[in-house]
Amino acid sequence: MAFLLPVAAVHADDDSPLVRAQNAVRVLNEIEQAPDKSIPGDLLRDAKAIAVVPDVLKVGFVFGGRRGEGLISVKNPDGTWSNPSFVVLGGGSVGFQAGVSKTDVVLVFRTQRGVDSIVNGKFTIGADASAAAGPVGRTAAAATDQQLRAEIYSYSRARGLFAGVALDGSVMKIDYDANKAVYGPGITPRRIFEGGVSNVPAPVVAFRDALEEYTSH
Repeated sequence: MAFLLPVAAVHADDDSPLVRAQNAVRVLNEIEQAPDKSIPGDLLRDAKAIAVVPDVLKVGFVFGGRRGEGLISVKNPDGTWSNPSFVVLGGGSVGFQAGVSKTDVVLVFRTQRGVDSIVNGKFTIGADASAAAGPVGRTAAAATDQQLRAEIYSYSRARGLFAGVALDGSVMKIDYDANKAVYGPGITPRRIFEGGVSNVPAPVVAFRDALEEYTSH
C-alpha cells in the first residue's frame, strides 16, 4: 500500500493521546454550538457509540490516503457513556487529488454490530457496517430512506463547513499504544468500555462528559 506512505510520514509527529482527547472535545463543542448545523439531537440520543477523529489528513496526488487519530465511547446499558478507547481511522482513495487537507470526522453508530466490530479490534466502514452521510440540523426528519437504513452516520468538518460525508472503505482500528499510554499495559477495549479502568486523566473524562452533555437533551 505504497500510496499511504505520504500520510504516515505527515503523521510522524502526532500529538499525545491527551492532546488528542482535548482536540476531540473541541470538535464536539464547536459542532454542537453551531446553530442549525449540528448533528441531530435524536440521532445522538439514540447512538450506540460515537467516535470523534480530529484533524484527519488527506494527502496525495492522483493516489491519496487519509489518516486520523481519535476516540470512541460506547453507550452503557444505563444510558451513560463509557470511558473512551483511542482509535485510528485510515483508508486509501484513488482519484485526482492534490495538496493536503485537514478534516474533523464524527461517526455516529446506530446499531450494536459496528460497536462489536470495533471492540474486536477493527472494522471497515461500509463492509462490516453500512454507512451513509449523516443528516445535519436539529432533528433527523430530513434523513433519506437510505440514510435511515444505515448503521453508521458519518460527518466531516473542513474550513468551518460541517456536513455529512461518505467514508466507505475507511478502516477504524483500536490504537493499542495510545490506550496503553493512558490506561496502562494489558488493558483491552472491552475492559475500558465496561468501566474496568481507574485514574482516568481529566482530558479523557472531559470527552465522556461532553458526550453526556450533548446526548442528554
